[in-house]
Amino acid sequence: MDKDRVEGVGKQAKGAVKDAWGKVTGDAKTQAEGKAEKAEGKVQNAVGGAKDAARDAMDKP
Repeated sequence: MDKDRVEGVGKQAKGAVKDAWGKVTGDAKTQAEGKAEKAEGKVQNAVGGAKDAARDAMDKP
């Protein structure tokens, strides 16, 4: 598994917590930061998935 996938999942989780905290406290800035961090994590996870797929394709004879 590519490190980008692991880091992406971590960012998604951190972003979800920030998003929820922003909702609870009514802090729109924190909520927006959380949503942005979740989106960044999803992209990073997708990049890691593409790297994994490319590596798997190259390993097949």
